[in-house]
Amino acid sequence: MIYSTAFDYVNVLTKAADASWKRESIITNNISNVDTPGYKRKDLNFESVLSEELGRCKHKSLDRKLGELDLSKLTPNVYTDHSNYSYRLDGNNVDIDTENVELASERIKYEGLTSSINSQFDRMRKAIG
Repeated sequence: MIYSTAFDYVNVLTKAADASWKRESIITNNISNVDTPGYKRKDLNFESVLSEELGRCKHKSLDRKLGELDLSKLTPNVYTDHSNYSYRLDGNNVDIDTENVELASERIKYEGLTSSINSQFDRMRKAIG
């Protein structure tokens, strides 16, 4: 078995892209339920999971941190926002303007992540070729 750290960064980027794709789907679902009485918005939390896992490897370079990450622990958490506030009398807490901004932001994030993944593979192809 040959161990290589060549794909560590790509693996983390792939997990982040998967989480971004899932969050985009969750936000789209929130938007589609904007008129559902009592609906509570949902969201996904990946950044804090990644931050927590990277924080376990203090005082190490990013390359070493990525090499020591347990990718199975990079699972985003979907949660329901049960805040006591509601924008409407029917108990629905989806703000359409906020969701649209979050959706646009998530699409930009996803495009950046997939572009980074492609760049990593381009670098690998150049190194091999």
